[in-house]
Amino acid sequence: METSRQIAKDLLSIKAVFFRPEEPFTWASGIKSPVYCDNRLTLTAPEVRTHVEEGLAEIIRIYYPEAEVLMGTSTAGIAHAAIVGHIMNLPMGYVRSGAKDHGRQNQIEGRLEPGQKVVVVEDLISTGGSVLEVVEVLRNAGAEVLGVASIFTYGMKKGLDRMAEAHVINHSLTDFDEIAKVAAEEGYIPESDIERLIAFRNDPSDESWIGK
Repeated sequence: METSRQIAKDLLSIKAVFFRPEEPFTWASGIKSPVYCDNRLTLTAPEVRTHVEEGLAEIIRIYYPEAEVLMGTSTAGIAHAAIVGHIMNLPMGYVRSGAKDHGRQNQIEGRLEPGQKVVVVEDLISTGGSVLEVVEVLRNAGAEVLGVASIFTYGMKKGLDRMAEAHVINHSLTDFDEIAKVAAEEGYIPESDIERLIAFRNDPSDESWIGK
């Protein structure tokens, strides 16, 4: 819990997670969201980056001690997989969003042998779609995917259901509820906004929280 709170404070301090319920952001899917999340900003904040990468390494040590290879999601997870791989002295690679149209036409970059035990490194999980595509590619290549280590998860029902259906375990450093709580405690948002934020988390397609 202490790690979850520290990472929440870190992400808020560098505006990697930024709340704006009065002027919602629009996701690529068209969903109106009270939160903007860009964990790439952790890479340009050395102290926060250290907390994140050491935290991800700890998740892997605790939950996936048999890990043999780390695979980052393209593109946001690549740098994190590389840094954590360096910390843990583990091989790393990454999975492209699609196969290359030249050379060897790889979709998986880096050496991966059938049967190897893999942990996927992801920056954030919302509906779970992109990380599950990566897991499918790795499984089709013969890897044994132990699970996912991520920085942040929204905890949306759709994402949780999809991950469970695909038999994929995820462990995140922090989550939406923790960040909302810390944001209120530290004055980033009024406490009255927490209810609106949780309403969004529970059902992103229901926009009734806007303007409350």
